[in-house]
Amino acid sequence: MAPSAITLPTITEKKMPARPALPRSTTANMGTKRKIICFSDFDGTIFLQDTGHQLFDNFGCGPDRRAVLAKQMESGERTFREVSDELYSSLNVPFDDGFQVMKTALDIDPDFETFHEFCVNNDIPFNVISAGLKPMLRKVLDHFIGEEMSKHIQIVANDVKITKTDNDEHNWEAVWKHDTDLGHDKALSMQEARRLAELEADNGTIPMIIFIGDGVSDLPAAREADVLFARRGLRLEEYCIEHKIKHIAFDTFADIQKEVMKLAKFDEEKTKGRGLPAVFNPRANLWRRASSKNAIPVFSALSPRKEDKAFMWPEVFTESVPFKVAEAAPVA
Repeated sequence: MAPSAITLPTITEKKMPARPALPRSTTANMGTKRKIICFSDFDGTIFLQDTGHQLFDNFGCGPDRRAVLAKQMESGERTFREVSDELYSSLNVPFDDGFQVMKTALDIDPDFETFHEFCVNNDIPFNVISAGLKPMLRKVLDHFIGEEMSKHIQIVANDVKITKTDNDEHNWEAVWKHDTDLGHDKALSMQEARRLAELEADNGTIPMIIFIGDGVSDLPAAREADVLFARRGLRLEEYCIEHKIKHIAFDTFADIQKEVMKLAKFDEEKTKGRGLPAVFNPRANLWRRASSKNAIPVFSALSPRKEDKAFMWPEVFTESVPFKVAEAAPVA
């Protein structure tokens, strides 16, 4: 008997209200000397919704079971990896059908494309650091910003194996990047990328590392950066304010672009002995200590236990609000 066709569910995701057209930011080359490298979270940062949640709620265990699993992780009963394995095992849908949901359920930051063009024109590598699935994130970027621009973005995330059975079921299994309870150690990925960038620097300067995020789960990676951008009104910004962590709040990527241009200018002036702006993270940027003798490691007050907990279930700490790395092909 021929298998029945899969009917895509009706998407009820709340869409963002339309925003008035704003002047497009310039994407011209700044002509700065120091290398700047951007790292960014994906879900809740580049896109306002979570790709994994769309899969689980529409094709897997559903929001009720996901809520139960959230409580189990929050209490420490189960790890992120254990819960995620259950979530992915609940999926039974071809990869491409799962992706179809993303087209209508996701909202991309309205200024991300312009910012990314700015990065490309200024030779600023843009990297995604995510606990999600690399093939799905790539597919989403290809759709929303086009394959030509998407190829400039390096994605550091987990992989996925999808096995089609004889009875036409599609079993999903996460292929974890690291053999840890988190599956993907974002801080380790950032450290590796930073070391590589320093080795590859061709003009004798140490790259300025920027991280962009929205939730407390981004802190393990963010504390490895020189400058942290936190989406305004969400849990990462609240946490930074509460713990006096140096950061720059942003509403859209247009705000980030303006600040990056300012930072580049400050950095040029620093080489002339004028000092640094207050937003730099002295813990990550140890080489700057000579010019900032009174700097205090701003991330030193963080509790690793709390960070790990947040990373295990980002949804508990982050809520969406309106605006004010070689590819592995999935098995169909």
